Amino acid sequence: MQTFVGAVPQAAAIWLIILLVLAVAVATAKVPRGLVSAVRKPEENQYAADLESAAAQAAETAGRRRAEWLAAQEAVDAAWTAYEEADEMARRISAATAYPLMSRRRKPGENVDRQRYLHRAATRLCRTHDLSIAQLNDVYAHRGWNPRLHPVQQEAELRNAARTYRLEAYQRAVAAERDAWRGAEAAAEAVRDLRAEAAAARLRDPAAEPIDQHWWSEQWTPAELPAAA
Repeated sequence: MQTFVGAVPQAAAIWLIILLVLAVAVATAKVPRGLVSAVRKPEENQYAADLESAAAQAAETAGRRRAEWLAAQEAVDAAWTAYEEADEMARRISAATAYPLMSRRRKPGENVDRQRYLHRAATRLCRTHDLSIAQLNDVYAHRGWNPRLHPVQQEAELRNAARTYRLEAYQRAVAAERDAWRGAEAAAEAVRDLRAEAAAARLRDPAAEPIDQHWWSEQWTPAELPAAA
């Protein structure tokens, strides 16, 4: 009898714990699901909003990259036109020097005049961007240049140098255009990824408004996507 009386408080405590656990479980089951969704909704909406904001900034960057690429394309066209003009002029001058010049004794000071002509002609070509500053310095320093040549021969040498410079400028423009295209393509890809993730985040939100076709069409603007190079 003494043992039974001593075990009664322990049994009562165990039953009280069981009843408390059951009460908590019943109360949790009766909590409306809308309340849980309301708790999750701010977090999901904020994530989608952050993605949409990042996508908008990425779209601005993509627009700038596309403009840079279009400008690089125009630079390529201009560089090629300049090269064609330099090539035509070099061919014309070379044709004029096809016949040998008459050899005669030079007048006093004629070498000085020829050197001045070379310097003036090279400076003029440098001002029109047909020669680089480095080439002009070589002319004045007579590195690879003979200032005693006849002006016709000097003109032919200068035009050949101008053609070489214009070809190198065209090659640099092509390389820059390719880099600009890769930058525009990467920026456009970033916009597509961010917008797709933002759309997915909106779809995962059960309380979000339905996404119509017009919203989808606004997420991908053809002007932001570079064409194939």
